Amino acid sequence: MTDTPQVLLQHHLKKLRLPTFNSEYDKQARQCAAENKDHVQYLLRLCELELIERERRMIERRIKAAKFPATKSLDSFDFKVIASLNKALTMELARCSFVDRRENVIALGPSGTGKTHIALGLGLAACQKGLKVRFTTAAALVHELIEAVDERRLQRLQKLLASQDLLIIDELGFVPLSKTGAELLFEVISQRYERGAIIITSNLPFDEWTEVFGSERLTGAILDRLTHHVHILEMNGESFRLRESRKAKR
Repeated sequence: MTDTPQVLLQHHLKKLRLPTFNSEYDKQARQCAAENKDHVQYLLRLCELELIERERRMIERRIKAAKFPATKSLDSFDFKVIASLNKALTMELARCSFVDRRENVIALGPSGTGKTHIALGLGLAACQKGLKVRFTTAAALVHELIEAVDERRLQRLQKLLASQDLLIIDELGFVPLSKTGAELLFEVISQRYERGAIIITSNLPFDEWTEVFGSERLTGAILDRLTHHVHILEMNGESFRLRESRKAKR
C-alpha cells in the first residue's frame, strides 16, 4: 500500500503527458532538499525541465517533417572557402525574419560550392524557431506534382505545400522540365507569392533559366514573383567535393 501514491502520481503524470516530470520528480526532490529549495522552486525546476524537453521533441518532429536529406547547420560551413558568399547576410537570414516577411532566398553558383548546405542550414534554423519547413529538389517536386495530377490529389498537395512557412527547392537547373512540370512548378511558386517564403538553389544564372522552364514567358513570370522580395546569395568558387578529392590524392 505504501507504493500507491507513487503509482497514482506516475499514472496521473502519464495521463497529463508530462514524461519529464515523471522521470525527474524523485531525483529533483532529493536535489532540491539537499540545496534547501522550497516547493515552489522544486516545481519551477520540474516545469523548466518539462518545457525544455518538450521543445526538443517539437524541434525533432519539425526536422523529421521537413524531410531534409541530411541535417547540416551553418556552424559547419566553411565561409572562408567561398569568398563570394556574403556571410553577414547569410547569418542574418538564419534569424529567419525573412520567413516572417514572406521573402525569398536564391543561392546561385556552380555545383559543389555548398548551396545545398546553406539551404539545409537555413532550413534547420527555421525548424529550431518553430517554423514549418519542407525540403525537396526541383525534380522530385515536379515528379510529385505530376503524380498528384494523375491520382487526382493535386489540390491536397498544393494545400500542403502552401501551408509550409518555408519551402526549400534544391537543384533547380540540373534537369530541364517538361511543359507540364514547368507549369505545375509555376503554380506552386505563384501560390506562395507574398504568402510564404521560398529558398531556391540553382547552378544556373537567371538568364539561363529559360533552358529549365522551356518558355521565356513562363520564366519571366516565375522570376518576376521570386525576385520581387529576394535575397541573392552568390556562391562562386571551386567545388568542395573536387577540393576534397584532390586532398585525398596527395
